Amino acid sequence: MENEITAEMLKLIPKENSVVVDIRDEDSFSFGHINGAINIPYGDDFEKLPYGKKLIVCGNGGIISREFVENLRQKGYDAYNLEGGYIGWLSNKLDSGESKAEEAERSLRKRFHSSILSKFTKALTDYELIKPGDKIAVCISGGKDSMLMAKLFQEIKRHKKIDFEVIFLVMDPGYSRTNRRIIEKNAESLNIPLTIFETDIFSSVYNVKNNPCYLCARMRRGNLYSKAKELGCNKIALGHHFDDVIETILMGMIYGGQVQTMIPKLHSANFEGMELIRPMYLIRENDIKRWRDSNDLHFIQCACKFTDSVSEKNAENTSKRQEIKRLIAYLSKINPQIEMNIFRSVEGVNLKTLISYKDYEGIVHHFLDDYDSRKNSISE
Repeated sequence: MENEITAEMLKLIPKENSVVVDIRDEDSFSFGHINGAINIPYGDDFEKLPYGKKLIVCGNGGIISREFVENLRQKGYDAYNLEGGYIGWLSNKLDSGESKAEEAERSLRKRFHSSILSKFTKALTDYELIKPGDKIAVCISGGKDSMLMAKLFQEIKRHKKIDFEVIFLVMDPGYSRTNRRIIEKNAESLNIPLTIFETDIFSSVYNVKNNPCYLCARMRRGNLYSKAKELGCNKIALGHHFDDVIETILMGMIYGGQVQTMIPKLHSANFEGMELIRPMYLIRENDIKRWRDSNDLHFIQCACKFTDSVSEKNAENTSKRQEIKRLIAYLSKINPQIEMNIFRSVEGVNLKTLISYKDYEGIVHHFLDDYDSRKNSISE
């Protein structure tokens, strides 16, 4: 097609004469992007783009980016659409069949031992996430976090200090053929043996107008519990990391009007005998990205087939989590201890200073309940 460039053609274009402009939202770009690409989300100011270079516009699936290229060309830019977008480029890259497992494993034992592997084992120990005899379903979404988690579990298994089993479980809620293939190819490259089962969740939530992603996540969690239990597992492991934890704390305070956190493990309320664990709890997202990039690994943020055509339209990312990310980044420039202080804030809660709180039974306790009887124990 006219004004289109394929992934193969991109390899032949001199880098000094061109620039890849990724118009996906910041979160998608953060999860994975073409080496050397610059991120200017759809809707941002493009007036500063250089006229003297060939602009290769990269969207998610190459649909919305095609329209954008036409607008750029009308303004005089030498712009071209990357056929298939980031998904198409990544699919082409993975076709090489190159194994990344040995290199990725070595980096965990050496370069990223203290920042990733040690923190993984510390979370397992401090929060008692694994016990002898456990059978854990390590839930793989296809992104950087869950793929790294799988490699870390393999590393722990290699040392044989704890007797436990793992299954690397992937739920296909209705992935497009390309997205599912990317997940399978990445797992194959990293030597992660997948157990895949299928559902029709995407079709079920497609026409839901209010919070379809929230509903999808709830349904996916339930299906993962159900399949894991069917396979004889007593735990499922999710790839939430340190940054997810502190963002959740602030989101609860600023948008939910409550103090809450994402705890390292919890019992399932609906699946008896099942437990959810978060072994990446102490690992920083930037370290995950460094591990990914140092091993030339490329993942996708969300394998939902509907994002292929709509994610570029959502590039003006006004999500609450993105706002919180920016807030934390801003505050961290002022005080580097901000992130750790947020994390520790829910470990140092002083009940004497709270107006009210809920106990494990959901019963609300108000400071006035026993205020007068505690008059000798409360002081400024």
